[in-house]
Order: sequence, then structure tokens, then C-alpha cells
Amino acid sequence: MTRCFHNGDTLLKLRRVSPHGFLYYHDAMAFVQSSILINSSPHEVYHLAKNMERYPEFMPDVEKVTVLERNGNRTLTEWVTSVEGIPVCWKEEDLFDDEAVVITYKLVEGDLDKFEGAWTFKDKGGATEVTLTVDFDFGMPTLAELLGPILKVKVQENSEMMLAGMKREIEG
Repeated sequence: MTRCFHNGDTLLKLRRVSPHGFLYYHDAMAFVQSSILINSSPHEVYHLAKNMERYPEFMPDVEKVTVLERNGNRTLTEWVTSVEGIPVCWKEEDLFDDEAVVITYKLVEGDLDKFEGAWTFKDKGGATEVTLTVDFDFGMPTLAELLGPILKVKVQENSEMMLAGMKREIEG
């Protein structure tokens, strides 16, 4: 059974004493950008990216994605992922621009204070450069305490894992 941490108390101070008596800095706000080249057309890669409920099939740290609403170019999705073995859960709004071949997403509610970004798909002469951006603030004392300064690195690794999973799924 997955247990999710819910942030009922926004951390407003830069320094705080943990329940264990240690001082830590809340530096969980960050921006991450990752890219990969996939041997396929932008529209094929974009089509796979739009099927978010399939992500757990080929992205190891994505445990579950549930589409709660689908309305035209918008979905509301519920996510359960794992960061260093800690489940992180949220709901996000996903907007699909089929003409520009871009997906944008933004946190609606969940374990994070801020989580938004975009997937872009650029034609590179027979291949596609996929770029995933993540602008986030976990705002959770539990994660900040456990992961501290490596949180940004973990989000970067998770983004790269998602892109590598997409590449494996398409290229075989």
C-alpha cells in the first residue's frame, strides 16, 4: 500500500529544527531541464507522451498515473511516483497543444507546493529532441530533511529516467 505525505503546514522559514533536533535549510525550490534525442517523429513521441496512464509500464519511478478527467486538449491526472523510495502524490492539469506539439502541466493539489513545466518535441532531421522542464518546490519538511541538498539532483535523475524510458519504449 502506498502512503503519501500530505503537506498541511507550509514551511515559511529558511531554517527550522527538525523533529530530531537537527537544523536544516529549506532549499527545495528549483528548476530542472532534461533533454534526450529519440529516433522517431515528433508526433509519434508526442502521442506516447500524451498517454500518461501508460508511463508506469516503461518509467520505473512512476508507480501510477490515473486520468481523472479528459476534456478536449485538457486532462486532470493523479500521480504516484517514488523519490528515493518515498512516495510523492499529486494531481495536475495537463494541457496538450497538438499543433505546437507541446504539453504543459501544473499542480492542482498534492504533496508539493509547486510543480509545473512542459514537454517539448523538436524535429531534428529524422529524430526528435524531447525536453522536459520541471519547476518545483516540494515545500515538505519531511522530504527536505531526508533529501536535503540532493533534492534537485534527484528530480533531475527522475526526469532523465522518464525520458530514457520513453526512448526505450519507442526505439525498442
